[in-house]
Amino acid sequence: MKDTPSKKIIIYTDGGSRGNPGPAAIGVVIVDTFGNRKKEYGKAIGVRTNNEAEYEAVCFSLAKAKALVGGKEAKESVVELYVDSELVARQLGGRYKVEEERLFPYFMKVWNARIDFKLISFHHVPREKNREADRLVNEALDQEAHTLFQ
Repeated sequence: MKDTPSKKIIIYTDGGSRGNPGPAAIGVVIVDTFGNRKKEYGKAIGVRTNNEAEYEAVCFSLAKAKALVGGKEAKESVVELYVDSELVARQLGGRYKVEEERLFPYFMKVWNARIDFKLISFHHVPREKNREADRLVNEALDQEAHTLFQ
């Protein structure tokens, strides 16, 4: 029997907070293998630490990717996930232990989401190569701050 070719999903995520903890937001950019933007999301998520926001961005992105391609196609898909948090990339890649207790639920949520896809790889990317996801975080934080003071 012939293997079916895998579909590749490329995701850039960022999470950030203004204060640690403080008002936080996530940014997600999903692109195809040619770099064409398929979807982007920016969303305020309440008060979180920077690391919690980074993890929430990953969790959110995997759920959106699955919804975007559908459950059956997700099972055939390889996901390349790029985050600018070295800590989160290395924890999810199995190189670092998760020692901060408040990050365990996020780690487990991502770990459990792995079964929805053929393969997920996690990569650290410098902030300057993650500008679009970073922009979405800042826009969501700015929008949230603007609505609070109206």
